[in-house]
Amino acid sequence: MPTEGEPGKTGLYDLHLRYGAKMVPFGGYSMPVQYSDLGVGESHTWTREKCSIFDVGHMVQYHVEGPGAEAFLESITPAGIKDMRPGQNSLSALLHPVTGGIVDDCIITRLEEGPKHLFYLVTNAGCREKDYKFLSEAIEKWDNTMNPVVHLRHLQYDGESYGLIALQGPMAVEILKSALSENCKVNVENWYFGMAKHITLNISTGESLPIVASRGGYTGEDGFEMSIHPSQVVEVTETLLNRAGKDKLRLAGLGARDSLRLEAEAALGWIIPKSRRTQEGSGFNGAETVIPQLTPASKGGVGVERRRVGLVVEGAPAREGAEVIDEAGQVIGKVTSGCPSPTMKKNIAMAYVKNGMHKAGTELQVMVRRRKRKAVVTKMPFIPSKYWKGGATPG
Repeated sequence: MPTEGEPGKTGLYDLHLRYGAKMVPFGGYSMPVQYSDLGVGESHTWTREKCSIFDVGHMVQYHVEGPGAEAFLESITPAGIKDMRPGQNSLSALLHPVTGGIVDDCIITRLEEGPKHLFYLVTNAGCREKDYKFLSEAIEKWDNTMNPVVHLRHLQYDGESYGLIALQGPMAVEILKSALSENCKVNVENWYFGMAKHITLNISTGESLPIVASRGGYTGEDGFEMSIHPSQVVEVTETLLNRAGKDKLRLAGLGARDSLRLEAEAALGWIIPKSRRTQEGSGFNGAETVIPQLTPASKGGVGVERRRVGLVVEGAPAREGAEVIDEAGQVIGKVTSGCPSPTMKKNIAMAYVKNGMHKAGTELQVMVRRRKRKAVVTKMPFIPSKYWKGGATPG
């Protein structure tokens, strides 16, 4: 865990150093940005063509449980929690109790149904303190209104946080299947995107402790994210690396993660399912503000003033904070993230712009290094995702 003035270290810190990682501060932790065997662009391409392991152990893992857990999570997020089956997960967002603005994005997984109602919640490392304050205050308010009890706890063992790794790329299925223990009866062919399962792996000391593995990830590639007991995170990671070999699997750092994620970034409207957009199903923080914004003014709603768009930028890449300008020279938005795209061989960015300027093909300009650069609005994600949703099993 991070301490005052001292970055935290994930359970894989020493392994990163052994593999030649360049470490940088990120989200309160010392994290690998790249490794000595591959540059950032090479690592990005490797992930798209083969497979990479990313250490995401700096993320915050919680268990939310108790008879009130389902209703509590539906009050602070727009997710369709009641419709989730055990083993199902979804991207969602913690919402501000008044405005409905996004406090942080998160992943919610239902592990068990009632009476325990056990959920697995993952939030971002950079928002650790803010999110914990938000969750604690929300639970305190929940308890004070005599609602069914809810418990929140960090996923730890003996003071050590659980490890979290992401296996990403077209060879992910092949690599994971080769490492499953003989006693693990998981059918990978029936394991779809957005589903979580308990698995065990064949490691040098026998069989791993139960691992919660979710099929998905942030790169747009097929893959799995695995929550691992802190005593075994190094052994599990090395088992995967050694069994697959360097011709299939490499470690990857923050540099490749950022460009892969930006290429795969999609719109967020889908995180509010239809069941939560009705008066009966809303009931989440800021719903009275958010739901009218989802409905165009032409259909009785209020719409939104800004739209999230993708941009292809000429010349130097646009970075966070760069101003977006229309043909009249008026500032109509700002870039939230941007980088060169190794897959597209173009500079891409994501921005919020004035409503009406969000249609694909709209020509705009972005201020980059005090110069105006041509930018064209494009649909997101920038590249098609390869998430596994059925059909013939890859690998």
